[in-house]
This record gives sequence, C-alpha cells and structure tokens, in this order.
Amino acid sequence: MIIIAKHKVEITGINTSEIKVLTDKEKEELFIKLKKGDQKARDLLAEGNLKLVLSILKKYQNRTDNMDDLFQIGCVGLMKAIDNFDLNHGVKFSTYAVPLILGEIRRYLRDNSNLRISRSIKDLAYKILKEKENHFMDTGKELTNEAVAKKLGVDEIDVIVALDAMRDPISMFEPIYNNGGDTIYLEDQIENIKEKTSNWDLTISISDAIDTLKEKERKIITERFLIGKTQMEIAEEIGISQAQVSRLEKGGIDNIRKKIL
Repeated sequence: MIIIAKHKVEITGINTSEIKVLTDKEKEELFIKLKKGDQKARDLLAEGNLKLVLSILKKYQNRTDNMDDLFQIGCVGLMKAIDNFDLNHGVKFSTYAVPLILGEIRRYLRDNSNLRISRSIKDLAYKILKEKENHFMDTGKELTNEAVAKKLGVDEIDVIVALDAMRDPISMFEPIYNNGGDTIYLEDQIENIKEKTSNWDLTISISDAIDTLKEKERKIITERFLIGKTQMEIAEEIGISQAQVSRLEKGGIDNIRKKIL
C-alpha cells in the first residue's frame, strides 16, 4: 500500500523519505556508464528517481484508490525514460522523464475509465500519443499537433478532438481558483442555458476587437482560444520563444479588454 504524506511516502512498508535523490552530476555519470552497458547503473538510476514518480502520483491521490498500480505504471514510464534518455538531448533527465511517466499513468487511467469513447477516436488518439512519445524520445522536443496531423494524414482539428476526448474527466466541484478567500469551483463557471440572456453585443464587440489586433497577436489569440493550441506549439509554429508567445497573448488580451470595457 502507498501512503502519501507531506514529508514521507511509504510503499509496502518502505519509507521513501530515506531514498537517495541523485544529483545532476551523479545522473550524468550513471548515464555514461549505462551507455557502456553497465546494468547496475540502470538500477541505481531507477532507485534514485523513484521520488520523481511519487511526486507525480500526488496529483492523483484523491482520484483513485489503486495507488499501488499507479506507482507500478509510473515506474514503467520511468524505466522507459531511463532506457531512451540521451545526454545529447540537452535537457535535464527530470524534464525528459516527467512526460513519459505521466503518459503511462494517463494511458492506464484511460484504459480503465468508465467513460465510453468511440473506438475510432480512441485508436486515433493512441496513434497521436505514440507519434508524440516517439518524437519526444528521439529529440527531447514536443511534436506539435500540426506536425502529427501531417504524419498521420488527418486534419489538425481531428487531432485536437481526439486528444481532448481522451483527457481525464474533471469533477464539477473541482476548485479552479482561490486567492485566499472564497474558492471558485468549476460548476460556478458553467453557463446556465435556462438563464442565458442575449450576449450578441458582447460577441460582436470581441470579434471587432480581435480584428484590430496586430497580426501575431491575432494569430496567437485565435489559435490559443479557438483552436486550443498550447503556447509551446504556437512558438514552434511561428518561430519565436514561448515567453514571447506569452507576452503577445497577454498584450492581445489587454487590448481586447480595453476595446470592450
């Protein structure tokens, strides 16, 4: 049984607060040994990164009772990361490993979900995730939805829909904001159609405001909030940094707000 507490975690009676955490230098030395065929180095890398798996599991501790299974699945992702990591990727091992560990856990949860998703969408989503995972393992970089759509010969919107359908369900009572006062829950943000009033004026105002934005701002706002792309995907697509995308997005939103308020 896994018990996750603030300062320690126990796995079948083992206090993982005593597990050694490897330094970046130690990891580098072990990966060099592993590349030369030293399997003991592989074991040490696994033991020295167990806390990485446990830190990810904290996200799921209130959503499932089967934490032992999730830990084992997370370790599968960890071993996959260890076996495929290349120091030439130029990224920290933890940066490389987290998406792979999360991917294994999410795949397990999807396969055991009570929600019914059509087989065609599920198959497409698995192909997309496999392409993204293989690309990440080979290059250390995320494959954009646009690029994976071209590889699979499907429309980008099909990629977005498939990935969105496979996301973990969220409770209506999930807290989404708290500034130290009253908590705002997801249900508070769901529109009540019965009480809906006409908002055509606001819609037109927003549309007109978007049209006045500079080209990059307009493209970023459109792709972020209408298509659903991530800042990283947009950054790679238009050839700027994620920080620049973030600044342009904020500037665009501020300009829209000034136009409609």
